[in-house]
Amino acid sequence: MRLLRISLILLFVAVNTTTYAAQATCPTALSHTVKTLVDNKPVNLCKTYLGQVVLIVNTASKCAYTYQYEELEAVYDRYKSQGLVVLGFPSNDFASQEPGTEKNIRNFCRLTYGVQFPMFSKSRVTADNPVPLYETLGKLSGEFPRWNFHKYLINRQGDLVGSYASHVEPNDKQLVSKIKELLKK
Repeated sequence: MRLLRISLILLFVAVNTTTYAAQATCPTALSHTVKTLVDNKPVNLCKTYLGQVVLIVNTASKCAYTYQYEELEAVYDRYKSQGLVVLGFPSNDFASQEPGTEKNIRNFCRLTYGVQFPMFSKSRVTADNPVPLYETLGKLSGEFPRWNFHKYLINRQGDLVGSYASHVEPNDKQLVSKIKELLKK
């Protein structure tokens, strides 16, 4: 019985040490697991996207900025072969502009704007009660989204390098220039 306890303790220490080591090597901006839209499959952002340039956007289907879905898809399509990925996080935080179910959101995005970039489950993004990913992004950048379609840009090393307000469109000259610069590194 004592040998079993010792073995279990050693196993517990080994697993926790390995988990800690894996977390310690993952940059803070990507050190989260999130769930995909509709099917709720967990995705470890670090394991999946480290090494790519990542543009994270909180989205909404009934917003004056909803047209940005089309621009996000165009930027994603143009640069994905070079290592860009756009990650969409629907949010109902602002004026209830994302009221639908996750299935409604997916269908709207695909059928209306041809969205193929990865989309994740509805998320709270405001400073008062954000999901862990947005809490991290807000703290690292010093700003939380104030409206839908706020963008965070992360380099290939997983470091947050930019935060862009909703009015900055995905095809904005300065944003695209920064994306291209990061893709070369």
